[in-house]
Amino acid sequence: MIPRTRIRNIGISAHIDSGKTTLSERILFYTGRIHAIEEVRGGGKGATMDFMPEEKLHGITITSAATTCQWHDTEINLIDTPGHVDFTIEVERALRVLDGAVMVLCAVAGVQSQSITVDRQMKRYRVPRLAFINKMDRTGADPFRVVQGIRDRLQLNAVLLQYPIGSEDQFQGVIDLVEMTADYFEGENGENWEKKSIPEPLRDEAQQARDKLLDTLSLFSESMTEMLLAGEEIPKELIWETIRQATLSLEFTPVLLGSAFKNKGVQNLLDAVTLYLPSPVDREVKGIGYRLQGTDNSLSSITCNLSPDPDASLVALAFKLTVESFGQLTYTRIYSGMLKPGDTVYNSRTEQRVQIGRLVRMHANKREEVKVAVAGDIVAMLGVDCASGDTFCSGEPLVSLEKMFVPEPVITLAITPKKQEDSDRLSKALNRFQREDPTFRLSIDPESGATLISGMGELHLEIYLERIQREYNAEVYVGTPAVAYRETIGQQATFDYRFKKQSGGPGQYAHITGWIEPTDEPFVFENRVVGGAIPKEYIPACEKGFREAMQSGKLQGYPVTGVKVVLDGGSYHPIDSSELAFRSASHQAIEGAIAKAKPYILEPIMLVEVETPNEFMGRVQGDLSSRRGLLLGSETMQGYTVIRAEVSLARMFGYSTELRSLTSGMATFTMEFACYRQS
Repeated sequence: MIPRTRIRNIGISAHIDSGKTTLSERILFYTGRIHAIEEVRGGGKGATMDFMPEEKLHGITITSAATTCQWHDTEINLIDTPGHVDFTIEVERALRVLDGAVMVLCAVAGVQSQSITVDRQMKRYRVPRLAFINKMDRTGADPFRVVQGIRDRLQLNAVLLQYPIGSEDQFQGVIDLVEMTADYFEGENGENWEKKSIPEPLRDEAQQARDKLLDTLSLFSESMTEMLLAGEEIPKELIWETIRQATLSLEFTPVLLGSAFKNKGVQNLLDAVTLYLPSPVDREVKGIGYRLQGTDNSLSSITCNLSPDPDASLVALAFKLTVESFGQLTYTRIYSGMLKPGDTVYNSRTEQRVQIGRLVRMHANKREEVKVAVAGDIVAMLGVDCASGDTFCSGEPLVSLEKMFVPEPVITLAITPKKQEDSDRLSKALNRFQREDPTFRLSIDPESGATLISGMGELHLEIYLERIQREYNAEVYVGTPAVAYRETIGQQATFDYRFKKQSGGPGQYAHITGWIEPTDEPFVFENRVVGGAIPKEYIPACEKGFREAMQSGKLQGYPVTGVKVVLDGGSYHPIDSSELAFRSASHQAIEGAIAKAKPYILEPIMLVEVETPNEFMGRVQGDLSSRRGLLLGSETMQGYTVIRAEVSLARMFGYSTELRSLTSGMATFTMEFACYRQS
């Protein structure tokens, strides 16, 4: 068994087309996991981690793929995640279970819109990261500008650990500022890693860069500060340890350079992963434990600190699942204890016993049988019926781990099977996709009876439509895209509602008072009832009624958001009051209050980032303005301009076709949800 300190669970995340999958392919090659390099685009078999037909067709990563490889004496569990914002849930659930991450940035484009989203996700789960500036061979590469962008736009304390030897088509290698050696990568695939003396013309620049690195690191090490003041040489072991500790505390972001496509700098990155990113032992993981107590078997909760000890009680999190012909494949992170085929464990959400069948370790879409999985491992369980986010444990206390953040869908399509025989196939496909992807939602239009699918963007739903036809041989008619609007309130409003029914025998009675007001949160409930005006056992029913009322607004039936409900009083009847009565009263009270609170419609606003050759900049800005877009600014680089704007989603349908027409097919754009704003 590999020591837990020699395991790294890492993800590779970035803006689309920054070279994540190309980098993953090189990592697998240099660690000996594969023996030939395939490219994302190139007419061959395609990159190892992009195994879906849709990924090969579109040339992008759609679903996160896991693998395991070995670098020297360290085992690396690697997850390659998508860069397109429509598949951001794949990044979200990967970062939820990983200990560290590599953020890849393009040496030309620098910090882009999805870079900001990925940074926000890493910060949400407090994941330490390295930054890798890729594509140093491209025209316009400027790593120093990218580092400044990381500092300014992401607010990270980013410092280069390397200095480039040339750039653009003259990029030859990197200078290691810790060991002060020049690293070159020779051979057909850069497999011959050679360390030489620093070229004479670059020695002064490299020394200045090293001095800047040591000056920054001295803030995290008293020993280093004392040695610098005394003019002593700093040993590399002290530098490595200081970088590691500052990275683990999220106070420092090491930055490395390279070109994955040109096979340069990847081995340095692997060394940095083993030196600076955390092992399972370095990460503090907490869970909520539940125990039965008392004669009424009520639940009491405690906070549990989980230990990555194979001999401790089992705690594992199911973070992703796929449904295949043989059953469900559940990707699982083991946080504590040990798991073996044949074990019986508890699902803490359902409080049901589950027997584990087969365990496998994934290599993209290939499976390798596992006899035992221990704390720190990422494996997949076959045939276990559960939901994404479920916690498995070996007994009391029943531990529940933090759930992952799931963004709300912003676009909806109506679909109808073309033929009767397509109906059953479509139903199976939609149920499977909804189970696998928390951002893919399924509903029925109450007026037309049409099936509605909702997702994160046009490409997101387009991929699922392709899979319906390819995997299930079902053909569908597709309706016009619809925007996921919301409703909210503009002012405070009170409610004083009495629910009373009498129809022979016990009646129903509930009386509640309080008010609603606007808030920045989707929904907030505050209980201010005192003196037993409403018995405490009815308060949860009140909250449930309030939440139910938020599902459909009074203006056009869209879900209501941004409402705080304060319950401050009421009355009850000792015989006629019930949970159902208070739930009904709450539902109807809020409906009336919302009508008085000046409700209005919210529409989703998208952050749009367009990368266009300079000669088309005026056309692109003019088109965005014609869509009533708010131009946020632009950044001109060598030969092209990046334009950022906020535009209503309703005005962005079909934009890709229009942009191609405006720029002779030379511009690209990305779009992600920014906020809801008054329509």
